[in-house]
Amino acid sequence: MYRAFRARRGLRWPRDPLRSCRRGYLTDADVEKARQYCVAQLRQSDYNSYLIRNLLPKPRQDAYDALRAFNLELVRLPELVSNPTIGQMRMQFWRDAVNNTFAGKPPKEPIMILLYKVVSELAENGGTPSSIKFWLQRLINTREKYMDNRPFTSLSALEEYAENTYSTLMYSNLAAIPIQSMHVDHLASHIGKACGIVAVLRGIPFLVAPSPPVKSPHGASVGSGRNPVLLLPLDVMAETGLREEDVYRHGPRAEGFQDAVFKVATRAHDHLITAREMLKNLHAGESPGHEYEHHGEEQHEYPSASPGDDDTKRDLRRGFGVLLEGVPAGDYLARLEAQNFDPFTVKSSWKLPWRLWRAIKTQQI
Repeated sequence: MYRAFRARRGLRWPRDPLRSCRRGYLTDADVEKARQYCVAQLRQSDYNSYLIRNLLPKPRQDAYDALRAFNLELVRLPELVSNPTIGQMRMQFWRDAVNNTFAGKPPKEPIMILLYKVVSELAENGGTPSSIKFWLQRLINTREKYMDNRPFTSLSALEEYAENTYSTLMYSNLAAIPIQSMHVDHLASHIGKACGIVAVLRGIPFLVAPSPPVKSPHGASVGSGRNPVLLLPLDVMAETGLREEDVYRHGPRAEGFQDAVFKVATRAHDHLITAREMLKNLHAGESPGHEYEHHGEEQHEYPSASPGDDDTKRDLRRGFGVLLEGVPAGDYLARLEAQNFDPFTVKSSWKLPWRLWRAIKTQQI
């Protein structure tokens, strides 16, 4: 049976452009197909996120699925296009898709259909969908900037990239709950930075190998493959004496390679340690320990709150599922250390599902 969102209560759409889809009538069947598509994408290409989504409360799974699937589309886009111009066109497609979705005119695209369902319900419940739109546009802009795999000039530049991608993705999930808490955003900032750095380390074995030529659906070559690239920060490479060409020739045996990976991994680990200490302090009703560097920036303006008040504790409970992103990051760093900081030999972890379950039980990452 086909029904519009909320139609089961016999209510008409409120007169709000966000809830008035003029391009067509979205049915429950459309939403279910979109949901299945997003979940399948996570299961196939982002298994850590797939594990996390299965541990979230059911009402929050749709937002997580849509946002993580959206990020996945942006991440793999550079590998799917034959030249930068086509890549920019695809980025513009996603930018327009987000704008149209938040204007109440979602395209017939599974991720946008599910996102439209999320923001419509958020608006009905008094939330602020514009917050999610802000974070998604920042995510698109940053992914577009780094679509050419340009090098990070410094470790600080890598942290800024992580803040504008992985931390931003966590902010969008918090906005979808919705949670507006300086302390939870502060935690998300540190965890997101750790996740972004870990993503770069994970990608080293893949990116230092040249990709095959881009093929058309009929098998014809339509573009050259990606050239190998090493995304370790340039200041760290200079400090450890690592040369990019040596990694292409010798892989993990290149002089200075494991030292450089160690320095970068240490920064990610420091962010996780900081987040764990903050979480412990906030659970105890104490100060998080240091100021939030992004306080006062756009979308980072908050009502006054004390670390030990009921609102902070409630927000930590409601938003803890978003903070679970730190568990796979910590798990990878532990396995990387066990392999003497050689990302080429790190294997997947069968313990991760258990660690995620334990994190929920203990409310610690």
